Amino acid sequence: MKTEQELFWDADRFAVVTDNTKPAMKWAIKELTKLGKDVYAVDISKDPAKGTLQNVSELPEGIERAIIGVTTTQPADVMDALKAQGINNVWIHWMTETPEVKEKCGESQIHCISGKCPMMYLGHGLSI
Repeated sequence: MKTEQELFWDADRFAVVTDNTKPAMKWAIKELTKLGKDVYAVDISKDPAKGTLQNVSELPEGIERAIIGVTTTQPADVMDALKAQGINNVWIHWMTETPEVKEKCGESQIHCISGKCPMMYLGHGLSI
């Protein structure tokens, strides 16, 4: 039987919201792409990487899951935008979860995984 964390990766389309402070976010994008997933990177930093979206509102329809790894802003601040895009299943990157984002998940009825690093569950075998 798969764990909640393993089931998270069963989707086909992912958004990865980053501010470039968590290197694991780039690894997650790379690993998801290698697995044939559609991945949309949203870089909300002051100096967004080339080829990334700069706002959650720019995401196309049909994204099933999101991974959030931000430290320069409150992760809860992106939850309303994710909900507006129809994303109801989110992984808050380990060591970036806050009481505010957990509260926002509950209020918005967004299923959130937190307290664990996504990369520990993404790859096959030892992934980090």
